[in-house]
Amino acid sequence: MKQTALERFLRYVKIDTQSKEDSTTYPSTAKQLDLLNLLVAELKEIGARDAAIDTYGYVTATVPSNLPATHPGFGKVPVVGFVAHVDTSPSASGADVKPQVIDPYKGGDLVLPGDPSVVIRESENPELKHNVGKPIVTSDGTTLLGADDKAGVAIIMAAAETLLSDPSLLHGDIRIAFTPDEEIGQGTKYFDIGKFGAAFAYTVDGDTPGELNKETFSANLAIITVTGRNIHPGSAKGIMVNSIRAMADIIARLPREISPEMTEGYEPYIHPHALEGEEAKTTLKILLRDFNTPGLDVLRKRIEDVIAEVQPLHPKATIELKIVEQYRNMKDYMGSSSTGLDCMWEATKRAGMKPVWVPIRGGTDGSRLTEKGLPTPNIFTGGQNYHGTTEWLSVWGMNKAVETVVHIARLWVEKS
Repeated sequence: MKQTALERFLRYVKIDTQSKEDSTTYPSTAKQLDLLNLLVAELKEIGARDAAIDTYGYVTATVPSNLPATHPGFGKVPVVGFVAHVDTSPSASGADVKPQVIDPYKGGDLVLPGDPSVVIRESENPELKHNVGKPIVTSDGTTLLGADDKAGVAIIMAAAETLLSDPSLLHGDIRIAFTPDEEIGQGTKYFDIGKFGAAFAYTVDGDTPGELNKETFSANLAIITVTGRNIHPGSAKGIMVNSIRAMADIIARLPREISPEMTEGYEPYIHPHALEGEEAKTTLKILLRDFNTPGLDVLRKRIEDVIAEVQPLHPKATIELKIVEQYRNMKDYMGSSSTGLDCMWEATKRAGMKPVWVPIRGGTDGSRLTEKGLPTPNIFTGGQNYHGTTEWLSVWGMNKAVETVVHIARLWVEKS
Protein backbone atom coordinates (compact mmCIF):
# COMPACT_ATOMS: atom_id res chain seq x y z
CA MET A 1 0.00 0.00 0.00
CA LYS A 2 1.30 3.44 -0.93
CA GLN A 3 2.47 5.44 2.08
CA THR A 4 1.63 9.08 2.63
CA ALA A 5 4.31 11.67 3.21
CA LEU A 6 3.07 12.03 6.80
CA GLU A 7 3.40 8.31 7.52
CA ARG A 8 6.95 8.36 6.25
CA PHE A 9 7.81 11.55 8.12
CA LEU A 10 6.58 10.19 11.46
CA ARG A 11 8.83 7.16 11.05
CA TYR A 12 11.89 9.09 9.90
CA VAL A 13 11.91 11.64 12.73
CA LYS A 14 12.20 8.86 15.33
CA ILE A 15 15.65 7.98 13.95
CA ASP A 16 18.33 10.18 15.51
CA THR A 17 20.46 11.65 12.71
CA GLN A 18 22.01 14.69 14.39
CA SER A 19 25.27 15.73 12.74
CA LYS A 20 28.32 16.90 14.69
CA GLU A 21 30.61 19.83 14.06
CA ASP A 22 34.38 19.26 14.21
CA SER A 23 33.99 15.53 13.65
CA THR A 24 36.85 13.78 11.87
CA THR A 25 34.60 11.25 10.10
CA TYR A 26 32.25 11.46 7.13
CA PRO A 27 29.38 11.34 7.76
CA SER A 28 30.14 13.20 10.96
CA THR A 29 27.98 10.76 12.95
CA ALA A 30 27.47 7.07 12.19
CA LYS A 31 23.81 7.25 13.28
CA GLN A 32 22.94 9.14 10.09
CA LEU A 33 23.58 5.88 8.26
CA ASP A 34 20.63 4.30 10.10
CA LEU A 35 18.21 6.41 8.11
CA LEU A 36 20.30 6.46 4.93
CA ASN A 37 20.41 2.66 4.77
CA LEU A 38 16.69 2.48 5.49
CA LEU A 39 16.04 4.81 2.56
CA VAL A 40 17.99 2.56 0.21
CA ALA A 41 15.74 -0.34 1.20
CA GLU A 42 12.58 1.73 0.82
CA LEU A 43 13.63 3.04 -2.59
CA LYS A 44 14.08 -0.54 -3.75
CA GLU A 45 10.68 -1.48 -2.29
CA ILE A 46 8.86 1.20 -4.30
CA GLY A 47 10.59 0.15 -7.51
CA ALA A 48 13.28 2.82 -7.92
CA ARG A 49 16.20 1.78 -10.08
CA ASP A 50 19.88 1.70 -9.04
CA ALA A 51 19.15 2.51 -5.38
CA ALA A 52 22.49 2.46 -3.55
CA ILE A 53 24.58 4.07 -0.83
CA ASP A 54 28.23 4.98 -1.44
CA THR A 55 31.22 5.03 0.89
CA TYR A 56 30.40 8.59 2.00
CA GLY A 57 26.79 7.85 2.87
CA TYR A 58 25.19 9.46 -0.19
CA VAL A 59 22.03 7.62 -1.21
CA THR A 60 21.05 7.87 -4.88
CA ALA A 61 18.39 6.25 -7.04
CA THR A 62 16.50 6.73 -10.30
CA VAL A 63 12.83 6.93 -11.13
CA PRO A 64 13.20 5.81 -14.76
CA SER A 65 11.50 7.63 -17.60
CA ASN A 66 8.13 6.22 -18.59
CA LEU A 67 7.88 8.10 -21.89
CA PRO A 68 6.89 5.83 -24.79
CA ALA A 69 9.15 5.87 -27.83
CA THR A 70 6.33 7.48 -29.80
CA HIS A 71 6.11 10.48 -27.46
CA PRO A 72 7.44 13.71 -29.03
CA GLY A 73 9.57 14.31 -25.93
CA PHE A 74 11.19 10.88 -25.99
CA GLY A 75 14.94 11.26 -25.67
CA LYS A 76 14.70 15.03 -25.24
CA VAL A 77 13.76 15.47 -21.58
CA PRO A 78 16.76 16.42 -19.42
CA VAL A 79 17.50 14.34 -16.32
CA VAL A 80 16.15 16.20 -13.27
CA GLY A 81 17.19 15.62 -9.66
CA PHE A 82 15.62 16.08 -6.23
CA VAL A 83 17.82 16.36 -3.13
CA ALA A 84 17.19 16.38 0.63
CA HIS A 85 19.41 15.92 3.67
CA VAL A 86 18.86 13.45 6.50
CA ASP A 87 20.83 15.09 9.31
CA THR A 88 19.35 17.38 11.92
CA SER A 89 20.91 20.44 13.52
CA PRO A 90 23.45 20.18 16.36
CA SER A 91 21.63 23.12 17.96
CA ALA A 92 19.02 20.94 19.69
CA SER A 93 18.68 17.26 20.52
CA GLY A 94 17.39 14.96 17.78
CA ALA A 95 17.31 11.85 19.99
CA ASP A 96 14.08 10.16 21.09
CA VAL A 97 11.85 12.52 19.11
CA LYS A 98 8.20 12.11 20.04
CA PRO A 99 6.12 13.65 17.22
CA GLN A 100 2.72 15.03 18.18
CA VAL A 101 0.06 15.13 15.45
CA ILE A 102 -2.46 17.83 16.28
CA ASP A 103 -5.48 17.11 14.08
CA PRO A 104 -7.01 19.54 13.65
CA TYR A 105 -5.11 22.56 14.89
CA LYS A 106 -7.80 24.77 16.42
CA GLY A 107 -5.83 27.99 16.74
CA GLY A 108 -4.05 29.68 19.62
CA ASP A 109 -0.78 28.94 21.39
CA LEU A 110 0.49 25.37 21.71
CA VAL A 111 1.98 24.24 25.03
CA LEU A 112 4.10 21.20 24.28
CA PRO A 113 3.49 18.23 26.60
CA GLY A 114 7.08 17.14 27.29
CA ASP A 115 8.11 20.59 28.57
CA PRO A 116 5.28 23.04 29.34
CA SER A 117 7.77 25.92 29.27
CA VAL A 118 8.12 25.39 25.51
CA VAL A 119 5.26 27.18 23.76
CA ILE A 120 4.63 27.63 20.04
CA ARG A 121 3.08 31.09 20.11
CA GLU A 122 0.53 32.18 17.58
CA SER A 123 1.92 35.74 17.72
CA GLU A 124 5.37 34.49 16.64
CA ASN A 125 4.10 32.10 13.98
CA PRO A 126 1.90 33.91 11.45
CA GLU A 127 1.78 30.77 9.29
CA LEU A 128 -0.27 29.02 11.99
CA LYS A 129 -3.40 30.93 10.98
CA HIS A 130 -3.28 29.25 7.56
CA ASN A 131 -3.40 25.87 9.27
CA VAL A 132 -6.46 26.29 11.48
CA GLY A 133 -8.64 23.26 10.86
CA LYS A 134 -5.72 21.32 9.36
CA PRO A 135 -3.28 18.86 10.96
CA ILE A 136 0.14 20.01 12.11
CA VAL A 137 3.02 18.12 13.75
CA THR A 138 5.23 19.24 16.65
CA SER A 139 7.73 17.52 18.91
CA ASP A 140 6.89 17.07 22.59
CA GLY A 141 9.08 20.09 23.38
CA THR A 142 12.13 18.22 24.65
CA THR A 143 13.75 17.88 21.20
CA LEU A 144 13.57 19.45 17.79
CA LEU A 145 11.08 17.84 15.40
CA GLY A 146 13.34 17.14 12.43
CA ALA A 147 11.21 18.63 9.66
CA ASP A 148 14.53 20.13 8.54
CA ASP A 149 14.91 18.10 6.49
CA LYS A 150 13.10 14.83 7.08
CA ALA A 151 10.01 16.52 5.70
CA GLY A 152 11.97 16.98 2.47
CA VAL A 153 13.03 13.32 2.54
CA ALA A 154 9.42 12.20 3.06
CA ILE A 155 8.20 14.52 0.28
CA ILE A 156 10.65 13.14 -2.25
CA MET A 157 9.90 9.55 -1.26
CA ALA A 158 6.13 10.10 -1.53
CA ALA A 159 6.49 11.87 -4.88
CA ALA A 160 8.76 9.10 -6.21
CA GLU A 161 6.25 6.45 -5.18
CA THR A 162 3.46 8.42 -6.86
CA LEU A 163 5.40 8.67 -10.13
CA LEU A 164 6.37 5.00 -10.04
CA SER A 165 2.85 3.77 -9.34
CA ASP A 166 0.93 5.85 -11.90
CA PRO A 167 2.00 5.35 -15.53
CA SER A 168 -0.29 8.18 -16.65
CA LEU A 169 2.08 10.68 -15.02
CA LEU A 170 4.60 11.05 -17.83
CA HIS A 171 8.13 12.06 -16.87
CA GLY A 172 11.76 11.70 -17.91
CA ASP A 173 14.51 10.19 -15.78
CA ILE A 174 14.32 11.52 -12.22
CA ARG A 175 17.38 11.26 -10.00
CA ILE A 176 17.09 11.23 -6.21
CA ALA A 177 19.80 12.01 -3.66
CA PHE A 178 19.78 11.98 0.13
CA THR A 179 22.81 13.57 1.78
CA PRO A 180 24.36 13.65 5.26
CA ASP A 181 25.92 16.58 7.14
CA GLU A 182 24.13 19.49 5.46
CA GLU A 183 23.53 21.17 8.80
CA ILE A 184 27.27 21.50 9.43
CA GLY A 185 27.99 22.78 5.92
CA GLN A 186 29.45 19.52 4.58
CA GLY A 187 26.47 18.07 2.71
CA THR A 188 28.08 18.18 -0.73
CA LYS A 189 31.72 17.71 0.28
CA TYR A 190 32.05 14.45 -1.67
CA PHE A 191 28.97 14.71 -3.88
CA ASP A 192 29.79 13.53 -7.42
CA ILE A 193 27.73 15.74 -9.76
CA GLY A 194 28.90 13.87 -12.84
CA LYS A 195 27.88 10.52 -11.42
CA PHE A 196 24.55 11.93 -10.27
CA GLY A 197 23.90 12.80 -13.90
CA ALA A 198 21.22 15.48 -13.57
CA ALA A 199 21.10 18.57 -15.77
CA PHE A 200 19.05 20.48 -13.22
CA ALA A 201 18.07 19.71 -9.62
CA TYR A 202 15.96 20.94 -6.72
CA THR A 203 16.54 20.75 -3.00
CA VAL A 204 13.36 20.18 -1.00
CA ASP A 205 14.51 22.02 2.10
CA GLY A 206 12.44 25.19 2.44
CA ASP A 207 9.65 26.15 4.80
CA THR A 208 6.47 28.16 4.13
CA PRO A 209 4.16 26.60 1.49
CA GLY A 210 4.39 28.45 -1.81
CA GLU A 211 7.77 30.02 -1.10
CA LEU A 212 10.48 29.23 -3.65
CA ASN A 213 14.17 30.05 -3.37
CA LYS A 214 16.72 30.87 -6.06
CA GLU A 215 19.08 32.96 -3.92
CA THR A 216 20.76 32.34 -0.58
CA PHE A 217 23.22 34.06 1.68
CA SER A 218 26.90 33.88 0.86
CA ALA A 219 28.56 32.56 3.98
CA ASN A 220 31.90 32.57 5.76
CA LEU A 221 32.84 31.36 9.22
CA ALA A 222 35.06 33.59 11.34
CA ILE A 223 37.02 31.84 14.09
CA ILE A 224 38.62 33.99 16.77
CA THR A 225 41.12 32.29 19.07
CA VAL A 226 42.42 34.05 22.16
CA THR A 227 45.41 32.45 23.83
CA GLY A 228 46.29 33.47 27.36
CA ARG A 229 48.13 31.87 30.25
CA ASN A 230 46.66 29.89 33.10
CA ILE A 231 48.01 29.56 36.61
CA HIS A 232 46.42 28.81 39.98
CA PRO A 233 44.27 31.84 40.88
CA GLY A 234 45.88 31.94 44.31
CA SER A 235 49.17 32.96 42.76
CA ALA A 236 47.92 34.60 39.59
CA LYS A 237 48.74 38.25 40.23
CA GLY A 238 50.81 39.66 37.37
CA ILE A 239 51.06 36.24 35.72
CA MET A 240 47.62 34.98 34.61
CA VAL A 241 46.37 36.09 31.22
CA ASN A 242 42.66 35.24 31.19
CA SER A 243 41.56 34.56 27.59
CA ILE A 244 37.91 34.55 28.65
CA ARG A 245 38.06 38.20 29.70
CA ALA A 246 39.64 39.20 26.41
CA MET A 247 37.00 37.29 24.45
CA ALA A 248 34.25 38.89 26.53
CA ASP A 249 35.54 42.31 25.47
CA ILE A 250 35.47 41.20 21.83
CA ILE A 251 31.91 39.86 22.05
CA ALA A 252 30.70 43.02 23.79
CA ARG A 253 31.97 45.12 20.89
CA LEU A 254 30.47 43.08 18.04
CA PRO A 255 27.87 45.22 16.22
CA ARG A 256 24.41 44.40 17.54
CA GLU A 257 22.58 46.29 14.81
CA ILE A 258 23.61 43.63 12.26
CA SER A 259 22.82 40.57 14.38
CA PRO A 260 20.22 37.97 13.22
CA GLU A 261 17.74 39.18 15.81
CA MET A 262 17.92 42.73 14.39
CA THR A 263 17.86 42.01 10.64
CA GLU A 264 15.60 40.61 7.93
CA GLY A 265 15.22 40.28 4.17
CA TYR A 266 18.45 41.04 2.34
CA GLU A 267 20.22 42.55 5.36
CA PRO A 268 23.56 40.92 6.33
CA TYR A 269 24.55 39.81 9.79
CA ILE A 270 27.42 38.96 12.14
CA HIS A 271 26.35 36.16 14.50
CA PRO A 272 28.38 34.81 17.47
CA HIS A 273 27.50 31.16 17.09
CA ALA A 274 29.59 28.93 19.36
CA LEU A 275 31.88 29.68 22.30
CA GLU A 276 34.30 27.37 24.06
CA GLY A 277 37.12 28.15 26.44
CA GLU A 278 38.92 28.44 29.73
CA GLU A 279 41.63 30.75 31.06
CA ALA A 280 44.41 29.58 28.72
CA LYS A 281 42.45 29.45 25.47
CA THR A 282 39.03 30.57 24.25
CA THR A 283 37.55 30.09 20.79
CA LEU A 284 34.58 31.91 19.29
CA LYS A 285 32.90 30.93 16.02
CA ILE A 286 31.04 33.71 14.23
CA LEU A 287 28.73 33.31 11.25
CA LEU A 288 29.18 35.97 8.56
CA ARG A 289 26.25 36.23 6.13
CA ASP A 290 25.54 38.58 3.21
CA PHE A 291 23.63 38.12 -0.06
CA ASN A 292 26.32 40.24 -1.70
CA THR A 293 29.47 38.11 -1.61
CA PRO A 294 31.91 41.08 -1.51
CA GLY A 295 30.00 42.21 1.59
CA LEU A 296 31.63 39.37 3.49
CA ASP A 297 34.88 41.32 3.33
CA VAL A 298 33.12 44.27 4.92
CA LEU A 299 31.91 42.04 7.76
CA ARG A 300 35.41 40.67 8.21
CA LYS A 301 36.75 44.21 8.46
CA ARG A 302 34.23 44.96 11.23
CA ILE A 303 35.63 42.03 13.22
CA GLU A 304 39.23 43.04 12.53
CA ASP A 305 38.46 46.53 13.84
CA VAL A 306 37.03 45.04 17.04
CA ILE A 307 40.14 42.90 17.55
CA ALA A 308 42.36 45.93 16.95
CA GLU A 309 40.46 47.80 19.66
CA VAL A 310 40.61 44.96 22.19
CA GLN A 311 44.22 43.83 21.71
CA PRO A 312 45.78 46.82 23.57
CA LEU A 313 43.50 46.11 26.53
CA HIS A 314 45.05 42.63 26.83
CA PRO A 315 48.64 43.08 25.61
CA LYS A 316 49.82 39.69 26.89
CA ALA A 317 47.06 37.77 25.11
CA THR A 318 47.38 36.52 21.54
CA ILE A 319 44.31 37.12 19.39
CA GLU A 320 44.05 35.33 16.04
CA LEU A 321 41.36 35.49 13.35
CA LYS A 322 40.75 32.78 10.76
CA ILE A 323 38.16 32.99 7.96
CA VAL A 324 36.69 29.78 6.48
CA GLU A 325 34.66 29.90 3.27
CA GLN A 326 31.36 28.04 3.62
CA TYR A 327 29.02 28.61 0.65
CA ARG A 328 28.02 31.23 -1.88
CA ASN A 329 24.76 32.78 -3.09
CA MET A 330 23.34 30.34 -5.63
CA LYS A 331 21.96 33.28 -7.62
CA ASP A 332 25.51 34.18 -8.67
CA TYR A 333 25.92 30.77 -10.34
CA MET A 334 22.41 29.98 -11.56
CA GLY A 335 23.28 31.01 -15.13
CA SER A 336 20.76 30.31 -17.88
CA SER A 337 18.30 28.30 -15.82
CA SER A 338 14.96 29.73 -16.91
CA THR A 339 13.36 26.38 -17.79
CA GLY A 340 14.07 24.86 -14.39
CA LEU A 341 12.88 27.95 -12.55
CA ASP A 342 9.78 28.25 -14.75
CA CYS A 343 8.91 24.63 -14.03
CA MET A 344 9.00 25.06 -10.25
CA TRP A 345 6.96 28.27 -10.46
CA GLU A 346 4.29 26.74 -12.67
CA ALA A 347 4.26 23.50 -10.66
CA THR A 348 3.53 25.44 -7.48
CA LYS A 349 0.60 27.13 -9.21
CA ARG A 350 -0.73 23.78 -10.42
CA ALA A 351 -0.58 22.54 -6.85
CA GLY A 352 -3.09 25.28 -6.01
CA MET A 353 -0.81 27.88 -4.44
CA LYS A 354 0.42 31.34 -5.23
CA PRO A 355 4.20 31.04 -5.67
CA VAL A 356 6.57 33.72 -4.43
CA TRP A 357 10.35 34.05 -4.71
CA VAL A 358 11.90 34.54 -1.27
CA PRO A 359 15.62 34.87 -0.48
CA ILE A 360 16.89 32.25 1.98
CA ARG A 361 18.48 33.76 5.05
CA GLY A 362 20.66 30.66 5.22
CA GLY A 363 21.99 28.08 2.79
CA THR A 364 21.16 24.68 1.38
CA ASP A 365 22.99 21.83 -0.33
CA GLY A 366 21.80 23.65 -3.44
CA SER A 367 24.13 26.58 -2.71
CA ARG A 368 27.20 24.41 -3.15
CA LEU A 369 25.74 22.28 -5.94
CA THR A 370 24.86 25.38 -7.96
CA GLU A 371 28.32 26.82 -7.39
CA LYS A 372 29.82 23.51 -8.60
CA GLY A 373 27.77 23.58 -11.81
CA LEU A 374 24.46 21.88 -11.05
CA PRO A 375 21.71 24.55 -10.79
CA THR A 376 19.72 23.61 -7.68
CA PRO A 377 17.04 26.03 -6.42
CA ASN A 378 14.94 25.19 -3.37
CA ILE A 379 11.32 24.10 -2.77
CA PHE A 380 9.23 24.51 0.41
CA THR A 381 8.41 21.64 2.80
CA GLY A 382 5.82 23.15 5.14
CA GLY A 383 8.17 23.24 8.14
CA GLN A 384 8.71 26.18 10.47
CA ASN A 385 11.02 27.22 13.35
CA TYR A 386 13.91 24.99 12.36
CA HIS A 387 16.78 24.10 14.73
CA GLY A 388 14.80 24.40 17.95
CA THR A 389 12.20 22.78 20.17
CA THR A 390 9.36 24.94 18.81
CA GLU A 391 9.75 23.49 15.30
CA TRP A 392 6.49 22.44 13.66
CA LEU A 393 5.23 21.12 10.34
CA SER A 394 2.16 21.87 8.25
CA VAL A 395 0.89 18.53 6.92
CA TRP A 396 -1.10 20.41 4.28
CA GLY A 397 2.07 22.22 3.21
CA MET A 398 4.02 18.96 3.05
CA ASN A 399 1.36 17.39 0.84
CA LYS A 400 1.36 20.44 -1.43
CA ALA A 401 5.12 20.01 -1.77
CA VAL A 402 4.56 16.41 -2.93
CA GLU A 403 2.14 17.68 -5.56
CA THR A 404 4.65 20.35 -6.61
CA VAL A 405 7.45 17.80 -7.08
CA VAL A 406 5.19 15.59 -9.19
CA HIS A 407 4.12 18.56 -11.31
CA ILE A 408 7.77 19.59 -11.83
CA ALA A 409 8.57 16.15 -13.23
CA ARG A 410 5.65 16.39 -15.64
CA LEU A 411 6.38 19.99 -16.66
CA TRP A 412 9.90 19.11 -17.82
CA VAL A 413 8.21 16.78 -20.31
CA GLU A 414 5.82 19.49 -21.48
CA LYS A 415 8.60 22.03 -21.91
CA SER A 416 10.82 19.56 -23.80
